[in-house]
Amino acid sequence: MFHFIKGKVHSFFENGIILENGGIGYEIHVPQLSINYIKDKKDEILIYTVMMVREDDVSLYGFATKDDIVMFKKLLTVNGVGAKAALSIMSTYLTPELKKIIVFEDVTTLIKVSGIGKKTAQRIVLELKDKMGDVDEYDVKNISVNRKSGKDEVVEALTGLGYTKSEAFEAIGLITKETDSVEELIKLALINLSRQ
Repeated sequence: MFHFIKGKVHSFFENGIILENGGIGYEIHVPQLSINYIKDKKDEILIYTVMMVREDDVSLYGFATKDDIVMFKKLLTVNGVGAKAALSIMSTYLTPELKKIIVFEDVTTLIKVSGIGKKTAQRIVLELKDKMGDVDEYDVKNISVNRKSGKDEVVEALTGLGYTKSEAFEAIGLITKETDSVEELIKLALINLSRQ
Protein backbone atom coordinates (compact mmCIF):
# COMPACT_ATOMS: atom_id res chain seq x y z
CA MET A 1 0.00 0.00 0.00
CA PHE A 2 2.78 2.45 0.94
CA HIS A 3 5.89 2.08 -1.26
CA PHE A 4 7.81 4.69 0.70
CA ILE A 5 7.23 7.57 3.12
CA LYS A 6 9.28 10.74 3.08
CA GLY A 7 9.39 12.95 6.14
CA LYS A 8 11.26 14.05 9.23
CA VAL A 9 12.02 11.81 12.19
CA HIS A 10 9.84 12.94 15.08
CA SER A 11 11.19 10.42 17.60
CA PHE A 12 12.68 6.97 18.10
CA PHE A 13 11.34 3.96 19.96
CA GLU A 14 12.99 0.64 20.81
CA ASN A 15 12.57 -1.00 17.40
CA GLY A 16 11.80 1.88 15.11
CA ILE A 17 10.92 5.49 14.43
CA ILE A 18 7.99 7.88 14.29
CA LEU A 19 8.22 9.56 10.89
CA GLU A 20 6.23 12.78 10.48
CA ASN A 21 4.68 13.50 7.10
CA GLY A 22 1.88 15.97 6.44
CA GLY A 23 1.04 16.30 10.12
CA ILE A 24 0.76 12.51 10.58
CA GLY A 25 3.23 10.49 12.64
CA TYR A 26 3.84 7.05 11.14
CA GLU A 27 5.06 4.39 13.55
CA ILE A 28 7.56 2.34 11.53
CA HIS A 29 9.49 -0.70 12.73
CA VAL A 30 13.05 -0.33 11.47
CA PRO A 31 16.15 -2.57 11.80
CA GLN A 32 18.67 -1.27 14.33
CA LEU A 33 21.33 -0.87 11.62
CA SER A 34 18.98 1.43 9.68
CA ILE A 35 18.19 3.38 12.85
CA ASN A 36 21.93 3.96 13.35
CA TYR A 37 22.08 5.37 9.80
CA ILE A 38 18.95 7.50 10.24
CA LYS A 39 20.14 9.08 13.51
CA ASP A 40 22.77 11.06 11.60
CA LYS A 41 20.18 12.60 9.27
CA LYS A 42 18.87 16.06 10.14
CA ASP A 43 16.74 16.69 7.04
CA GLU A 44 13.90 14.73 5.48
CA ILE A 45 14.51 11.05 4.96
CA LEU A 46 12.92 8.50 2.66
CA ILE A 47 11.97 5.13 4.11
CA TYR A 48 10.87 2.19 1.92
CA THR A 49 7.97 0.49 3.64
CA VAL A 50 6.06 -2.77 3.86
CA MET A 51 2.66 -2.95 5.52
CA MET A 52 1.96 -6.17 7.41
CA VAL A 53 -1.70 -6.89 8.13
CA ARG A 54 -2.73 -9.56 10.63
CA GLU A 55 -6.03 -10.25 12.32
CA ASP A 56 -5.06 -8.32 15.43
CA ASP A 57 -2.43 -5.90 14.10
CA VAL A 58 -1.44 -3.60 11.26
CA SER A 59 2.23 -2.61 11.24
CA LEU A 60 4.63 -0.73 9.01
CA TYR A 61 8.20 -1.96 8.49
CA GLY A 62 10.73 0.43 7.01
CA PHE A 63 14.16 0.22 5.40
CA ALA A 64 16.83 2.62 4.22
CA THR A 65 17.39 0.97 0.82
CA LYS A 66 15.48 -1.01 -1.81
CA ASP A 67 17.92 -3.92 -1.36
CA ASP A 68 16.98 -4.06 2.33
CA ILE A 69 13.27 -4.26 1.61
CA VAL A 70 13.82 -6.99 -1.01
CA MET A 71 15.84 -9.01 1.52
CA PHE A 72 13.14 -8.55 4.18
CA LYS A 73 10.47 -9.87 1.80
CA LYS A 74 12.64 -12.87 0.89
CA LEU A 75 13.16 -13.72 4.57
CA LEU A 76 9.39 -13.64 5.08
CA THR A 77 8.97 -16.38 2.45
CA VAL A 78 10.89 -18.83 4.67
CA ASN A 79 8.67 -21.10 6.74
CA GLY A 80 8.95 -20.13 10.40
CA VAL A 81 10.37 -16.64 9.79
CA GLY A 82 7.95 -13.86 10.67
CA ALA A 83 8.38 -10.10 10.55
CA LYS A 84 9.90 -9.96 14.04
CA ALA A 85 12.54 -12.60 13.25
CA ALA A 86 13.33 -11.02 9.87
CA LEU A 87 13.76 -7.63 11.54
CA SER A 88 16.05 -9.18 14.14
CA ILE A 89 18.22 -10.71 11.40
CA MET A 90 18.43 -7.39 9.57
CA SER A 91 19.25 -5.60 12.81
CA THR A 92 22.31 -7.85 13.13
CA TYR A 93 23.65 -7.99 9.56
CA LEU A 94 23.69 -5.55 6.67
CA THR A 95 22.09 -6.91 3.49
CA PRO A 96 25.43 -7.53 1.66
CA GLU A 97 26.73 -9.43 4.72
CA LEU A 98 23.51 -11.43 4.93
CA LYS A 99 23.72 -12.38 1.24
CA LYS A 100 27.25 -13.66 1.82
CA ILE A 101 26.20 -15.64 4.90
CA ILE A 102 23.36 -17.33 2.99
CA VAL A 103 25.34 -18.04 -0.19
CA PHE A 104 28.21 -19.56 1.82
CA GLU A 105 25.73 -21.57 3.96
CA ASP A 106 27.20 -20.03 7.10
CA VAL A 107 24.63 -21.34 9.60
CA THR A 108 27.06 -20.75 12.52
CA THR A 109 27.05 -17.01 11.88
CA LEU A 110 23.30 -16.86 11.30
CA ILE A 111 22.41 -18.46 14.65
CA LYS A 112 24.17 -15.56 16.42
CA VAL A 113 20.98 -13.60 15.73
CA SER A 114 18.72 -13.42 18.77
CA GLY A 115 15.75 -15.76 18.35
CA ILE A 116 17.19 -17.69 15.37
CA GLY A 117 17.88 -21.35 16.12
CA LYS A 118 19.86 -23.84 14.06
CA LYS A 119 16.84 -25.33 12.26
CA THR A 120 15.51 -21.93 11.25
CA ALA A 121 18.97 -20.84 10.09
CA GLN A 122 19.29 -24.02 8.01
CA ARG A 123 15.87 -23.38 6.43
CA ILE A 124 16.87 -19.80 5.56
CA VAL A 125 20.04 -21.02 3.86
CA LEU A 126 18.27 -23.89 2.07
CA GLU A 127 15.34 -21.84 0.80
CA LEU A 128 17.16 -18.61 -0.09
CA LYS A 129 20.60 -19.65 -1.30
CA ASP A 130 19.53 -19.72 -4.96
CA LYS A 131 17.51 -16.51 -4.62
CA MET A 132 20.31 -14.16 -3.57
CA GLY A 133 20.97 -12.88 -7.08
CA ASP A 134 24.13 -10.89 -7.69
CA VAL A 135 26.76 -11.43 -5.00
CA ASP A 136 29.79 -10.89 -7.25
CA GLU A 137 31.82 -9.09 -4.63
CA TYR A 138 31.78 -12.26 -2.53
CA ASP A 139 32.02 -14.68 -5.44
CA VAL A 140 34.76 -17.30 -5.31
CA LYS A 141 34.70 -18.16 -9.00
CA ASN A 142 38.26 -16.87 -9.32
CA ILE A 143 39.40 -20.04 -7.55
CA SER A 144 40.94 -22.15 -10.30
CA VAL A 145 39.41 -25.49 -11.32
CA ASN A 146 42.52 -27.25 -10.01
CA ARG A 147 42.02 -25.75 -6.59
CA LYS A 148 38.33 -26.52 -6.18
CA SER A 149 38.98 -30.10 -5.09
CA GLY A 150 41.00 -28.82 -2.13
CA LYS A 151 38.70 -25.94 -1.28
CA ASP A 152 36.54 -27.97 1.10
CA GLU A 153 39.63 -29.13 2.98
CA VAL A 154 40.84 -25.54 3.34
CA VAL A 155 37.42 -24.37 4.56
CA GLU A 156 37.32 -27.24 7.06
CA ALA A 157 40.80 -26.35 8.32
CA LEU A 158 39.96 -22.66 8.70
CA THR A 159 36.64 -23.30 10.45
CA GLY A 160 38.54 -25.67 12.75
CA LEU A 161 40.72 -22.69 13.68
CA GLY A 162 37.65 -20.69 14.67
CA TYR A 163 36.89 -18.75 11.48
CA THR A 164 33.36 -18.75 10.03
CA LYS A 165 32.58 -20.34 6.67
CA SER A 166 31.98 -16.95 5.08
CA GLU A 167 35.35 -15.65 6.33
CA ALA A 168 37.04 -18.80 5.01
CA PHE A 169 35.41 -18.55 1.56
CA GLU A 170 36.24 -14.85 1.31
CA ALA A 171 39.90 -15.50 2.25
CA ILE A 172 40.15 -18.29 -0.36
CA GLY A 173 38.53 -16.06 -2.97
CA LEU A 174 41.29 -13.48 -2.51
CA ILE A 175 44.06 -15.97 -3.35
CA THR A 176 45.61 -15.22 -6.75
CA LYS A 177 48.63 -17.54 -6.63
CA GLU A 178 48.26 -20.80 -8.57
CA THR A 179 48.87 -23.84 -6.38
CA ASP A 180 47.39 -27.31 -5.90
CA SER A 181 48.81 -27.68 -2.39
CA VAL A 182 46.16 -27.60 0.35
CA GLU A 183 48.81 -26.59 2.90
CA GLU A 184 49.87 -23.66 0.70
CA LEU A 185 46.24 -22.61 0.23
CA ILE A 186 45.71 -22.65 4.00
CA LYS A 187 48.80 -20.47 4.52
CA LEU A 188 47.71 -17.99 1.85
CA ALA A 189 44.15 -17.88 3.24
CA LEU A 190 45.51 -17.21 6.75
CA ILE A 191 47.58 -14.33 5.39
CA ASN A 192 44.45 -12.86 3.82
CA LEU A 193 42.53 -13.30 7.09
CA SER A 194 45.26 -11.53 9.06
CA ARG A 195 44.86 -8.50 6.78
CA GLN A 196 41.13 -8.13 7.43
